[in-house]
Amino acid sequence: MVATGYTEMEYGEVTVLIGAERGSYPFGNSLLVRGTDATLVVDPSLSLVEAAPPADVVLVSHAHEDHVAGLGSYDVPVHIHEADIAALRSREVMVAGFGLPPEAVADVDRKLRDQFHVQDRPDALEFTDGAVFDLGGRTVTVVHLPGHTAGHCGFLVEPDGFLFVADVDLTSFGPYYGDVGSSLVDFEETVRRCREIDARWYGTSHQKGVIEGADEFRGRLDAFAGVVEKRDAVLLGLLDEPRTVAEIVEHRLVYRPHVEGAHVRPVERRTALRHLDRLIGKGLIAEVEQGRFLAT
Repeated sequence: MVATGYTEMEYGEVTVLIGAERGSYPFGNSLLVRGTDATLVVDPSLSLVEAAPPADVVLVSHAHEDHVAGLGSYDVPVHIHEADIAALRSREVMVAGFGLPPEAVADVDRKLRDQFHVQDRPDALEFTDGAVFDLGGRTVTVVHLPGHTAGHCGFLVEPDGFLFVADVDLTSFGPYYGDVGSSLVDFEETVRRCREIDARWYGTSHQKGVIEGADEFRGRLDAFAGVVEKRDAVLLGLLDEPRTVAEIVEHRLVYRPHVEGAHVRPVERRTALRHLDRLIGKGLIAEVEQGRFLAT
């Protein structure tokens, strides 16, 4: 994995540092925000490892490796939402949050250390929803957008009207809520909150880059959120006869059949259980016998 550089794009006074391969994982997009008194970086990605711009403070949208890979370049205050702070302070906690099989933990820990340069940040500071960072003539306000992780946040930069929505990334893959601390319920509320925020530009962490205009953003957001409904539909179709969770996992709601890795089955299982709970709550499926589910 090569930590190649980034491309700078200006949106008002906000600079988007577009990572290699259009910010596709394992890379990502970062922000550089300058005020008259201070400069702030959001989500120092792998592309910043060799060429990190100077900053006085760093904000992290959530504690995933691709959003903190360049953090070692900064000996300045680092802030993250209180719900994700333990995972930023400790790589062990970050790895535990992936909910992997025990035999896979050591390999993933080495990957985070060696490929993503993730180190413990016991000095990390916490923020909460609505916290404001005043840079002098420019503010960055925290917008809590949970679901992907419990502490996942966006950042609204004013007066530029730039909303960074991080891993509400609008990709065709759709929302990811497969970690131990993820929540489908919270993600759906996050989608609703994003729709309510009027901005000029909406920045994503991966691939889609920056979207201009609220109408365009909301259309793409609806398509992104629509993947949840598609997963529901797949599950309902699968449950035209009684199925166990294990059978649902083998069918897959999230990953395509060719995707392999220790993370696949745990993510598929957690995702399936979250959709089952959702559809049971809507009265669309029932547990017809212990551990077997059927569409009603």
